[in-house]
Amino acid sequence: MALFIRRFIGALALDASAFEDVESDLRAGAASVAVVGLACGAGAFAAMSLGFAGAPGFAVAMAVMLGGWIVWAALISAIGTRMMPEPQTRSNPSELFRTIGFAAAPGAFYAFAALPAAMPFVFVLVSAWMIAATVLAVRQALDYRSTGRAIAVCVIAWLLTVGLVAAMGTLFTRPVS
Repeated sequence: MALFIRRFIGALALDASAFEDVESDLRAGAASVAVVGLACGAGAFAAMSLGFAGAPGFAVAMAVMLGGWIVWAALISAIGTRMMPEPQTRSNPSELFRTIGFAAAPGAFYAFAALPAAMPFVFVLVSAWMIAATVLAVRQALDYRSTGRAIAVCVIAWLLTVGLVAAMGTLFTRPVS
């Protein structure tokens, strides 16, 4: 548990060595999943204050957030290793998913978005923090020398993910009349 807490705090502090540690530890997969689950759960809790009612609303919000994270991580993997690698880039999906999973650590603070007055501020701050952590995780996991390349990979993947989630929302929801 102490190792998990140290890595979690390292991810919150944007400590590159924490991401390197997670990347190289084959046993860190479950801990990474736990971090993503915590972030998605915190976001789903906050979503309940925005009108998602009860357990079904929590479950739907959790599923949407988890699905969005999975798509984003998969796109980061594809773009970062196939379309925009640097010569020294050597990675596999499990290394990358472990590091990106810990980059979701700031998402635990999405729970504070349940406070209506704080919601916009919390959402923007935590989202920016998570993106910064993900950029650092990608830079470390893909052995990029350029932070700019890691930013580009994350932004492109994020834009594609937002577009996909928006399209899915349009296809699978009914307008309110």
